[in-house]
Amino acid sequence: MDLELRGKTALVTGSYRGTGRAIAAVLAKEGARVLVHGFERDAAEGVAGDLRAKGYEALAIAGDIRNEAGAAEAAADAVKAAGEVHILVNNYGVAEGNSWKRSDTAEWIDSYQKNVLSGMRMAQHLMGPMKERGWGRIINLGTIGSTMPGARMPHYYAAKGALATMTASLAKELAGTGITVNLVSPGIIRTPEIEAHFMAQAKEKGWGGTWAEIEPKVLESFMGNLTGHVTEPEEVGELVAFIASPRAPSLTAFNFRIDGGATALML
Repeated sequence: MDLELRGKTALVTGSYRGTGRAIAAVLAKEGARVLVHGFERDAAEGVAGDLRAKGYEALAIAGDIRNEAGAAEAAADAVKAAGEVHILVNNYGVAEGNSWKRSDTAEWIDSYQKNVLSGMRMAQHLMGPMKERGWGRIINLGTIGSTMPGARMPHYYAAKGALATMTASLAKELAGTGITVNLVSPGIIRTPEIEAHFMAQAKEKGWGGTWAEIEPKVLESFMGNLTGHVTEPEEVGELVAFIASPRAPSLTAFNFRIDGGATALML
């Protein structure tokens, strides 16, 4: 299926690594011009350069979207580099923190800055020109923890829950403008960092030496699902690419959970 992304420019925040990098790669493969974002330009340029070497259109932009000035810098850099941004993927977010007993107010505020306000700022900067053009896509990256939060890292889950409600509110704000706003909520993703963590754990516990051997143990010990498969970053990218495309004009205010059925909710 042609997703009709040629001629579209997509900005993926935090795409210098991990899932964001995979999302940027899929969008580029589908024909979009991709703006790879990092807090430092060199990190973003490394990924953008790899994509260009494969024949795709990719440019690097920078800015610390955890604060007002940095978000303004990133948005201005994007417009300077590409002229227009048609698709905003608010991928950046951080799953970190302490327990209820150990987390303090500063950590809760910090999580909100990273997981909610970073996306809010970029949406505010870029949705105006999208409205003027009569077309746009805003996709926020959440977690299934906004539906089924755990006891650990309560400030992270609270922030991602706020991101979910922000998504619905923004979709209503932009009703009738040609802009859709959606949330993509993965479960566990086989990023290089996650794989390295479980490979080290597997060595200690004698689970085996290959991912095929380790994957069932990961699901058994950490987060089970109905498929017996840990989601690959590229799968998240493929879902994002479809939602971002002109092929999906009726999809808005949705929470797309990509978790192998870990949540198993029909809501």
